[in-house]
Amino acid sequence: MATLKPKYLFLHIVTLCLVMVIPQFAGAQNKIPDDFCLTNDEFNLFDAINQIRVDYDKNPVELSASLSYVASLHVDDLYNNHPDTSICNTSSWSDKGNWTPCCHNSYVYDPDCMWEKPNELTPYRYRGYELVTFFGDDFNNDSIINIWADSKEVIDMIITRGSYEKKKWVCGGLAIGTNYVSLWFGQRADSQDSPKICEDEVRDTIAMAIDSISKPDEYYLIFGSFNDIHSAKEALRKARNDNFINANLINENNRFRLYLSKFDNLKEAMYAKQQLQFNYRDAWILKD
Repeated sequence: MATLKPKYLFLHIVTLCLVMVIPQFAGAQNKIPDDFCLTNDEFNLFDAINQIRVDYDKNPVELSASLSYVASLHVDDLYNNHPDTSICNTSSWSDKGNWTPCCHNSYVYDPDCMWEKPNELTPYRYRGYELVTFFGDDFNNDSIINIWADSKEVIDMIITRGSYEKKKWVCGGLAIGTNYVSLWFGQRADSQDSPKICEDEVRDTIAMAIDSISKPDEYYLIFGSFNDIHSAKEALRKARNDNFINANLINENNRFRLYLSKFDNLKEAMYAKQQLQFNYRDAWILKD
């Protein structure tokens, strides 16, 4: 029987320790925390993404806990550690977390930097595809949808058109962070249960659901907001003179919004916005 010398025996023991420890660490990395949850705004934004798909005759996708968790980690990393500096774009990850850091940019093509993050960080064993956007300090779901709706590349990704036409999204996830919003899609189902809503927002969700039972969604093409009725009426007169015959005002707590038209679905509102003449291109879409 062969006998190991002391230094080789030490190396052998270290190797065994690594074999035993690394799988346990990897497994720990893949577990989604039990207290992980989504906010009302995140649920509503995901519903709006699915509504865009439905408006373009695409099936809605399932909300994925795994992809939402990756999105949550990424927006936190972007805000706290700023890996999106110099030539690195917002798909980059810092070296400040339990993940593989990488600098994602158009000069060095490394799509695995993004694609493998769900597999690296969650039980989702397939590739993920991310859209992540930086916003200013004041943004909400309406402004997110408006900015994304103005981008052909974003719409192509959401509805699998153009360079994404060979993809078939089955699930998706998102997170709204400070200054960043991350949206992910995957082509395979997530084995995890759908994410839960954060407990402190459950009561608000129930109230909103009751309020909306008999109220269909409407989408307004908003062009201005005014503090006094006289300025609002003058803007309304100009809009109607420019052939926006359906233009009118919305009064909310003595703040007046001018809308050029209203629509029953987001697709029609987006199309109408794209057809606006130049001096009305700053209009945005409000869902009521």
